[in-house]
Amino acid sequence: MIGLLVIASCIVLVALAVLGLATTILNRPPGRQHRYGVAVCELVLVVQAAVAAFRVLVGGVTLPEQSTFLIYLVVSVAVLPIALQFATAGSDQAIGAEAGEHTEPASRWGGAVIAVGAIGTLVAVLRLQGLWAAGSV
Repeated sequence: MIGLLVIASCIVLVALAVLGLATTILNRPPGRQHRYGVAVCELVLVVQAAVAAFRVLVGGVTLPEQSTFLIYLVVSVAVLPIALQFATAGSDQAIGAEAGEHTEPASRWGGAVIAVGAIGTLVAVLRLQGLWAAGSV
């Protein structure tokens, strides 16, 4: 794994977690800034996953726990979009609702859902770094 990508992903994930917690404390539902934050995080995570997967599968890097490493790669990319979907489920229904239908607005707890997803992804990234370091010893 590339150290710079690990640092960048940690920084953007912490920033996203802080954003999610701040909007929850301010009693606001997730908005456009959350979607952009998740998109930036995903961009960094997908680049990191692609580079790491290439090195492991094609580049000749062998790790003691290679299958575990690859599973963590998938998890690191998949958690945030799922968290965003859960966090904004109410607002998505409101957008597609027909006139006169009752829809639930997005909950103010959606920011906390995104924050938990960001923290969980951060743990996965740190675990990936640990698995990579164990393989390079």
